[in-house]
Amino acid sequence: MDIASVVGLILAIGLILGSILMGSAPFTAFIDVPSIMVVFGGAMAAAMMAFPLKNILATPIVMLKAFLNKPPNLPALIDQIVSLAETARRDGLLALEGRMEEVDNPFIRLGIQMAVDGSRPEAIEDTMRTEMDAVATRHLHGRAVLDQLGRFAPAYGMIGTLMGLIMMLSDMSDPSSIGAGMAVALITTLYGAIAANVLFMPFAEKLGFISKQELTSMEIIIRGIMAIQSGENPRVIEQTLKTFLPPKVRAAAQQKEAA
Repeated sequence: MDIASVVGLILAIGLILGSILMGSAPFTAFIDVPSIMVVFGGAMAAAMMAFPLKNILATPIVMLKAFLNKPPNLPALIDQIVSLAETARRDGLLALEGRMEEVDNPFIRLGIQMAVDGSRPEAIEDTMRTEMDAVATRHLHGRAVLDQLGRFAPAYGMIGTLMGLIMMLSDMSDPSSIGAGMAVALITTLYGAIAANVLFMPFAEKLGFISKQELTSMEIIIRGIMAIQSGENPRVIEQTLKTFLPPKVRAAAQQKEAA
């Protein structure tokens, strides 16, 4: 569970609701069903025109990844690759086949299996980078729907506001109703801004961050597998792969090794 995503969503909604309750206007003044239909229904309809239906239906599952993601443990990943490199250096590449059961990461298993099978280095790297590109494309498609919903929601909020202004200005016989009509007209703009900046855009950015983390771990694996296949010294491999770690994480790993 991603605590930051949960706390951020609760805090954003709580601050908005708290501000409404602290104001002088009644809470019911911020509820308007037609405005909800225009903003959320309109944004979803526009997204359906922009993307295949399967992408739209997968959006709730994609959004859940912002809460249920588990960041890759890069130090542990590097340690595992270095351990495999030590085995290959000591006993040869074929010895890695006996350690395949220890490897849970399917991407590492792919690279090790190809290396054990005697595939050419170019073929190994090409296959693994193709897989990496496929993962990046899937992530991009999942995020694209949320990005567009974040753009469509404010636009439909403005459309709803214009509709409300037209209906209000079409009947100016009762001046006392102008204020209430203006408030209702502006609600759709509020809904559009909330939908974009509380739901769709933050989730899209979090998914982009998660994608970068996963792609970084895959890049580490590719470089590690290629180094193992070429027979490089495990210590050199370790130092090379640790350049992907932030300085603080790298220092903590070194202190752990020294202890």
